[in-house]
Amino acid sequence: MIRALDVRFFFLIINVGSRMRTATVLLIAMALSVAMAGAQEPPAPQKRQLEKRSPEKETAEKQTAEKKDVSVRTQMRNVKFRFADNISVQIKSLAGALVPVGEHEMPVMDDKNSFKIHIDAADMLIYPSDLANVLNSYVFARPKSPVGGVSISIDKGQLKIKGKLRDKGNIPFETIGTLSTTPDGRVRLHGEQIKALHVPVKGLMEAFGIETDDLIKNGKIPGVFTEENDLILDLQQVLPAPHIEGGVTDIRIKENAIATTFGKTTAKATTNAPASGNFIAYQGNRMAFGTLRMDNVDIIMLDLNPADPLDVFLEHYREQLAAGYTKISASFQLRAYMKDYGKLNREASPKPQSN
Repeated sequence: MIRALDVRFFFLIINVGSRMRTATVLLIAMALSVAMAGAQEPPAPQKRQLEKRSPEKETAEKQTAEKKDVSVRTQMRNVKFRFADNISVQIKSLAGALVPVGEHEMPVMDDKNSFKIHIDAADMLIYPSDLANVLNSYVFARPKSPVGGVSISIDKGQLKIKGKLRDKGNIPFETIGTLSTTPDGRVRLHGEQIKALHVPVKGLMEAFGIETDDLIKNGKIPGVFTEENDLILDLQQVLPAPHIEGGVTDIRIKENAIATTFGKTTAKATTNAPASGNFIAYQGNRMAFGTLRMDNVDIIMLDLNPADPLDVFLEHYREQLAAGYTKISASFQLRAYMKDYGKLNREASPKPQSN
């Protein structure tokens, strides 16, 4: 017989078991809820790792924004571009961009140091007298420069350079050589005949009487290097502002000038450029002219007298514009007809600013 105590104990077990089953169901439901939440949110270590990467992501996004292209596309054809009153290059064709430098947000025509001219492709002529003026007025005008009084001419398809050795009592020297390019886009003059005091010497270093390291160390003469009998020039450094950016891919003597090629491929042309004529075209982004700030730039500077190259000197561009006339379309396309710098009334022109 089952005793009354055993019956009560039996029902107690059943009752407890029912409660346990209920508790078990609740525990299972809670476990499922936690599991689902875990699927939506990463575990604590992973969450901390994601939070740790977040600032890096923000920095990367900021850097991407800072790398936004703010350059202004440019195209030039048949332009005498002056870096100074006595220094110019004859641009047959050029495609590239004006790139703001330093803290400048856009190219400013009134500040030649606010931008550089990045060259995608170009063909230009440099006359010997202009190159000599670069060397005398900028490159070798620096203190303690060993060379001065440079003159350059073309003799039977070769370049002849004459000058004086300052630290040797201004004794004269001369070298005749051929031109070529270096793999990194600089210009090499290989000296085949070198004389000092009209006496043949073995090389430039013997004529200079100094070591190569002394000539180029500490940036004493930026853009000028020597290798045995070779003189190497970096046009990106030796030409005055606005500085150019781009390597020389071909150089040769052409009649009485130095024909220089930049770039190897067909460059992207400025879409607003005319098919012919003498001009400088600018397009895209922002640009400043005096007090004028222009967005979505669409400007072409045209030659008022197209019979000869467009002669442009940025330090006097306002006078050149004032001597011509300007047209503005309904969509704010600006077409400016400029007078050549060399044809301005020079007495009315202020003196050029020093570099």
